[in-house]
Amino acid sequence: MRELVERPTGKGRSVTVNLGESPLDWLRARGHVDARQYEAGERLRGDYETASLGPRVTMRWDAAPREGGRRAAPEPLDPTLAQIAAKRRFDAAIAAVGGGLSDILWRVVCAGEGLGAAEKGLGWPARAGKLVLCLALDRVADHYRLR
Repeated sequence: MRELVERPTGKGRSVTVNLGESPLDWLRARGHVDARQYEAGERLRGDYETASLGPRVTMRWDAAPREGGRRAAPEPLDPTLAQIAAKRRFDAAIAAVGGGLSDILWRVVCAGEGLGAAEKGLGWPARAGKLVLCLALDRVADHYRLR
């Protein structure tokens, strides 16, 4: 069964999200992570995606620069600068989490692996990942100073 929810993007728009697609949403919907942990995971994932750290599956369709013409008015924040800032925030958050916890955090929150698949990929016993993931999300929440 598909659970579709409207989520605001913070840019005056909203997006429809299938709760079955994101492991973090799935965990939140079933009460396995609290609101603070969920918000921390979403911020980390947002920084990961803004920094374009994930694999590319298609070519880039950015407009080619014009030759000899006048430059357009500068945008408020250059996309490249936004990527650099997001990469710095992501790296700082991962560093705050620490080496032993960041593996499961990245796999579930950023790569979108299910908890079982992440545990298997890390060679962990079943049901060990949820505890470690919650600890990692708590550290990320502390890093982002969430209440």
